[in-house]
Amino acid sequence: MMTINVHSFFHSETGTASYLLADADTNQAAIIDSVLDFDVVSGKLAATIPDQQLQWLEDNNCQLIRILETHAHADHLSAAQYLKQHSSAQTLIGKGIISAQNNFKSTLIPIGDASDFDRLLEDEEIIPLGKSQIRVMSTPGHTDDSVCYLVDDNIFVGDTLFMPDGGTARCDFPGGSAAQLWESIAKIHALPSQTKIWVCHDYQPNGRAVKIQTTVAQSHKFNIHVNKEISKEAFISMRTARDATLALPTLIYPSLQVNLRAGKLPEKHQNGVRYISIPLVTKADPDVAK
Repeated sequence: MMTINVHSFFHSETGTASYLLADADTNQAAIIDSVLDFDVVSGKLAATIPDQQLQWLEDNNCQLIRILETHAHADHLSAAQYLKQHSSAQTLIGKGIISAQNNFKSTLIPIGDASDFDRLLEDEEIIPLGKSQIRVMSTPGHTDDSVCYLVDDNIFVGDTLFMPDGGTARCDFPGGSAAQLWESIAKIHALPSQTKIWVCHDYQPNGRAVKIQTTVAQSHKFNIHVNKEISKEAFISMRTARDATLALPTLIYPSLQVNLRAGKLPEKHQNGVRYISIPLVTKADPDVAK
């Protein structure tokens, strides 16, 4: 018997879908892929979506016990610590986060370590939520820490898949692999055809309305990048060529410095202000010019 209710919250500024899962029998809840507001020019942070989720929890007498990340996102800031401060919830992410942190140690300050998260998850691990169970599915490819969460007939895929007309996510970040992404999507497409796929991002191709939910059957048949008519070799070739044309996400440096640390903001400097660091790669550097 299915007991999980899914409630979605869409952050239009970053095209991010955050999900609140509530167990109907016990009122225990989890949030998947939380998101903060962040204005990169002014540096202003806000918590519009987390506040909406906290209000929903209060209105429905639910207890937040899990804050789940599908991976350390590079395009929005996680609200995990904000939510944790307003609840007794734990922060959880796939154990691949250790590799993801190591990939950026030479370029990002701060970077954090595994201890920033309350718990690292193994492939096929079961996370209890009330009387329900959330199964962890390791799905590397977009990043090496990517996981999906399967509960009842729902799977929350992070950036592993987009809506069918959106295709798939890039694989050119450190630790990414188009070959691995193909294999990970094959695991998803092997699930029962009626399984609901909930995506983390929708960029509204061709200006259509926001869509964040499809099915395994629809994805396997219609996804423009990886459907049953497309071979692994063709996908890898397409994905590699496409990734070579993509610019870095606008929020990549703020996002990674926060998300690789479970949503923790950088420590305050002596003047009481927090700062985001951006590595400079330029021949205009006087030390390089010498």
